[in-house]
This record gives sequence, structure tokens and C-alpha cells, in this order.
Amino acid sequence: VQLVESGGGLVQAGGSLRLSCASSKRTGTNNAMGWFRRPPGREREFVASISWRGMNTLYTDSVEGRFTISRDNAKSAVYLQMDDLKPEDTAVYYCAQSRYSTTSRRSDDFPYWGQGTLVTVSS
Repeated sequence: VQLVESGGGLVQAGGSLRLSCASSKRTGTNNAMGWFRRPPGREREFVASISWRGMNTLYTDSVEGRFTISRDNAKSAVYLQMDDLKPEDTAVYYCAQSRYSTTSRRSDDFPYWGQGTLVTVSS
């Protein structure tokens, strides 16, 4: 499975970005998907995940209400709409595919990872 993220860039605080993740394998094959991020100088952290049918989503508290994860299994794609961005959202964002069908915040549940896309939010 190969995952390729796109959509990162530089944005001012309060702005929006939409990240996309394309999979080489059909994302509808019973696999939940997730987004993680690594802020500068910090460990990788969970951002959001979505079940394989898209019926359930899970977010870390700091992005709840500002970020929206979605998926289109017909296109083998997962998205992260990020609104009201803050400087503390600055990070490399990674797309990941779970070995399970349900949402999770544990990185160990995700064996497949993309290379990441950089999001920089200026104040």
C-alpha cells in the first residue's frame, strides 16, 4: 500500500487548508484511515481517524470543531479539511491506513504511512 499526501502549504492564522491522501489500494477494503502530525521538535501525535465506511470519526481535542476528516472509497482517497488554523497546528501531517475497520488514535494500529506534507501556519 502506498499513501501520498498533498495539499500542505503556508497559510495565515484563521485560514483553511484541505489535505488529500491518495492510496494505491482501494481504501474501502475494510480499513479505517487516519491523520497524524509531527509538530517541530515534538513527537508524532494523533489528529483524526475515520472508519472504513465513513460512519464514525474520532478527533483529538485540540482540533475538534475545526478539522473534518472524510473519505471517498470510490476514489481511494481520504481528506482532512482544516479550518480556523492556528500557529500550533504547524506540523508535518501524515496519512495512515489502519489494519482495523474501526477508528483508533493509536499509531500502532496503522501499519501503512505516507511521507507527509508540511503545513505552516503563520501568526
